[in-house]
Amino acid sequence: MMGKWALVFPGQGSQYVGMGADFHRDCPSYREVLSRVREITGVDIARLCLEGPQEDLDRTENTQLAVLAFEMGVYDLFREQAGGIDPAAAAGHSLGEYSALYAAGALTLEDAAAIVQARAKRHQEAVPPGRGAMAAILGLSGEETAAVCRECAQAGETLDLANLNAPSQIVISGDVPAVVRVGERAAQKGIKKFVPLPISVPCHSRLLVAAAELFHADLERIAFHPPRLPVIPNYDPQREHAPATSRELLKMQMISPVRWQETVEALIAGGVTTFVEIGPRRILSGLIKNIDRRPRLLYIGDGESLRRTVAALSS
Repeated sequence: MMGKWALVFPGQGSQYVGMGADFHRDCPSYREVLSRVREITGVDIARLCLEGPQEDLDRTENTQLAVLAFEMGVYDLFREQAGGIDPAAAAGHSLGEYSALYAAGALTLEDAAAIVQARAKRHQEAVPPGRGAMAAILGLSGEETAAVCRECAQAGETLDLANLNAPSQIVISGDVPAVVRVGERAAQKGIKKFVPLPISVPCHSRLLVAAAELFHADLERIAFHPPRLPVIPNYDPQREHAPATSRELLKMQMISPVRWQETVEALIAGGVTTFVEIGPRRILSGLIKNIDRRPRLLYIGDGESLRRTVAALSS
């Protein structure tokens, strides 16, 4: 046996036109998940995933639903083919946290789709178009990146750490001029690579405080159930989701850094030796490898990788 294993789900940015094509062709239960999400939200997820166009799929209100639907549908296939086994824990990166809650039974499909649609709406309406930006920084620690942000943000500007992904991979988020200024000073600040991200919403920043308050009211209308396995929250990896805590944890996720490195380290400290990533693209496995090279990394993104991973877990 492979010891303890954990499920992890990537978020926005993992999408591409054509994702899930073989699942949609071969698996009625996967098609049913996408159909149910369409009935709940009014968004034709199957068409977006299979036909795009890319610019439509990349719109925040579409992306979040498409990635969630893909991950819920593939998780259901995986659990069925793996004989109903559960991992030791689950976690997701930003949007992926909702897929983790679904996998743990804390959210029904209907509630997961409804709350992610509300989340996407709050994101989309949070700031005027053109105000916000995000960028990835490679080569600096979190503390070093925070110092650069303090230097580059001028009076009245917001610039925050959005994703603490790995020891020297940080994502920043905030007002466009401040983010651009970091890029202009990258060489003198010791940044090895500065990558603007194709996301117009300044996720996980203080610019979303008002949106987070509105989202908290959306969360009040959703039923959270006791998860059958631990789900590690982005906001505080030392805690776990529960019906009494999930609303606050998800509200705070909108305006706080995704503490992914701490999440992975907490899972490994708890005995996890294998990570199974479910998502349109293999995103989190690379981050985990940069955090700790010891765990075994498995991935499910199409039919063939699903078969390989089920075989590996049962061997």
